[in-house]
Amino acid sequence: MPLNGNADGNGEQPPQQAAAQPREETGAEAEQEQLRPVDVVRRLDEYIIGQHDAKKSVAIALRNRIRRQHLPDDMRQEVLPKNILMIGPTGVGKTEIARRVARLTSSPLIKVEATKFTEVGYVGRDVESIVRDLLEQTITEVHNDRMAEVEDQAKELANSRIADTLIENEDRASAPVEQAADAQATQPVAPQPVATQPVAMQPGPSERPAVDDAANRRRRRARRRRMLRRLATGQLEDRFIDIDIEEPFQPAFEGFAGTGLEEVGYSLSDFFSQMAPIRKKQKRMSVSDARTVLVQEETDRLIDMDRVYDDAIRLIEDDGIVFIDEVDKIAGHASEHGPDVSGEGVQRDLLPILEGSTVHTRYGPVRTDHILFIAAGAFTATRPSDLIPEFQGRFPTRVELKALSEDDLVRILTEPSNALTKQYTALLATEGVALDFRPEGIRELARQAHLVNEEDENIGARRLFTIMEQVLEEVSFRAEDFAGQTVAIDDVYVSARLGHLVRNQDLRHFVL
Repeated sequence: MPLNGNADGNGEQPPQQAAAQPREETGAEAEQEQLRPVDVVRRLDEYIIGQHDAKKSVAIALRNRIRRQHLPDDMRQEVLPKNILMIGPTGVGKTEIARRVARLTSSPLIKVEATKFTEVGYVGRDVESIVRDLLEQTITEVHNDRMAEVEDQAKELANSRIADTLIENEDRASAPVEQAADAQATQPVAPQPVATQPVAMQPGPSERPAVDDAANRRRRRARRRRMLRRLATGQLEDRFIDIDIEEPFQPAFEGFAGTGLEEVGYSLSDFFSQMAPIRKKQKRMSVSDARTVLVQEETDRLIDMDRVYDDAIRLIEDDGIVFIDEVDKIAGHASEHGPDVSGEGVQRDLLPILEGSTVHTRYGPVRTDHILFIAAGAFTATRPSDLIPEFQGRFPTRVELKALSEDDLVRILTEPSNALTKQYTALLATEGVALDFRPEGIRELARQAHLVNEEDENIGARRLFTIMEQVLEEVSFRAEDFAGQTVAIDDVYVSARLGHLVRNQDLRHFVL
């Protein structure tokens, strides 16, 4: 019999299914309550060099959120986040500040480019898709948290179903043998003399089945316990069983992607999914693979998705962060040849979301009143004053991020917890190659990166990725030849690898 249910048919109930309970306040949430602005800046200093003003502004905005939670209800609704406009060249840490802050506070974060949107009514994505995408992303994260909470219970339920199927398989395999034995027992035999001595009273016909049923249930429970122990110890991982896999109806509507009509596609998909019955497809697979499939099915049954949706919406409304990059690209005056549907039109469409409005999604309405918006741009060809006044007014906090100096690049290569020098050292250590970055070598790396940034396009710290790849290319390519050796990265080594590229302007333009 294929595996398609939880009933064991032996009088023993499988582990009870229950909806996942709402999470209580965790230690991480309690820690966030104690997170002061100076603590946020100090934690950001572990990954981002300089830019103290930007870090301080973001830290204050985060602390104001915590302060708002302690206000009376009427006052809490009036306190709105002070959106931040970051002004600075590329590669100086604008995106990284937002990403690290969101990770530090476990806040839902989405990063979008302002140039990807068009004014409502034109082909392209409308700005409300920002909130819808953030909600989809947050639902996935909340769902993953709930899965971790019910993982043990789901595994127990899956093992229970697998044990029942294995027992049924054994019973089917032994049935022909038992039938042959029964047939042999019914063969006619010679009559035997009847005993004349008194015999003990035997159970009546009505008592005998009850005794047999109780004994069978006890034996089956004992078999089931033995089977569960064997599953727990991994003795049956390679045995094959038949299971029924649920295949819900999931129509695809790729034609709506990128047209601003994604919600229409989602609604149609939901409608057809509810109309179509859940299909089951029987597959034969190993116990190990079957457990993976069944754990997912049991997890889906245990998790209350309505609560997941509600929790995700609440997280976004209270703690959501939207990082809008390249806002300088939508600044400027209206075109003389027609409406600027990807510039001023996008700014005007963003105004209601920035001010606070309700965005309707397939999971419910989402209020944007208390979402923190962080906009960023280099503003090399335009100025912040080129943005429409209404848009400027929605970003009362402005911070300017400074271009990186040679000393900053040296610190970036050495101080952060995720410094490139530490990353490459760890990567090549896996193949027995020891990298020794000397101080003069690190200074030369920073000097060459800063020089290229000054003479060509300034891409900030991102230039270090290109420089490091070029310097370590040979070692990475022939790592087995350097196994067991220590490779010293000093100024001579760096100059030998980069000197000809830096001196040749055309070659430098294409390689570095």
